[in-house]
Amino acid sequence: MGLKMKIWIQAFRLRTLPLALSSTLLGSFLAFAHDAFKWHVLVLASVTTLSLQILSNLANDYGDAVKGADDNRIGPERVTQSGKVTRSEMRVMIFIFVILSLISGSMLIITALHALSFLITLFFFILGFSAIYAAIKYTVGRNPYGYIGFGDIFVYLYFGLVGVCGTFFLHTGFFDPWILLPASTVGLFSSGVLNLNNLRDVVNDSENGKRTLVVRIGVKAAKIYHFILINSAILLSIVYTIIFFKSPVQLLFMVTLPFLFLDVHKVMKNTVSKDLNSELKKLAITTFVFSLTFGLGLIL
Repeated sequence: MGLKMKIWIQAFRLRTLPLALSSTLLGSFLAFAHDAFKWHVLVLASVTTLSLQILSNLANDYGDAVKGADDNRIGPERVTQSGKVTRSEMRVMIFIFVILSLISGSMLIITALHALSFLITLFFFILGFSAIYAAIKYTVGRNPYGYIGFGDIFVYLYFGLVGVCGTFFLHTGFFDPWILLPASTVGLFSSGVLNLNNLRDVVNDSENGKRTLVVRIGVKAAKIYHFILINSAILLSIVYTIIFFKSPVQLLFMVTLPFLFLDVHKVMKNTVSKDLNSELKKLAITTFVFSLTFGLGLIL
């Protein structure tokens, strides 16, 4: 593998992809439980989700470098700020992933919704365009929402509600309000991952004008916020399981609870920002495992 390819793989930040796939995976499991699963929807939705996540990572790398927000960051090295990739090269790669997202997303919508009304198809195209816009606008351009404390809301919406409910609808052709509960669980866990990222980088963000929610409310309040995020997510998943309980195998997702509680404990006790880097990775993987075990519990 060439050096340039290794640099681009670093820029793609592959370790973020399991978290992104969590919503697509859970939405597909829920559809399977409703006897409406379609393999082509899972494949195309996964490709689209991965393309959007990589697009977001690239745009974040570029946007933070342009604004100087990566100069003293604690997390993994960014390729634009370090000079490994020029800004023009990064803009080209961002454009490539916009096109890839458009192609895979269009194929997904057309093949999944061809038998439904034009208005529903149009709505999903608008939703798709909004996802591309949100992936870029997090750190790029004037007044990016990641710099004014709205990142958590967008993560909850797109990694949770849109990701799970959208995937479910593309499989089934209908919307079930009850799936808002597990969709919110994944969304809240994903917001927790972002909160850990922002807790880790709070000093650097504050110094560089990046007004994340953590910068706005302070570290102490952000830890309480994290406690609420994780425990609310767990509660919603338990409520859904109680309402639709059919078999003890549905409790399979509870294998993730010790890891989630341990995450909250470590965050509440944390005094060294750098230590949160490992917790961020653990919560992202735990979210993926939650989606897998919750979904398997529904269909086994």
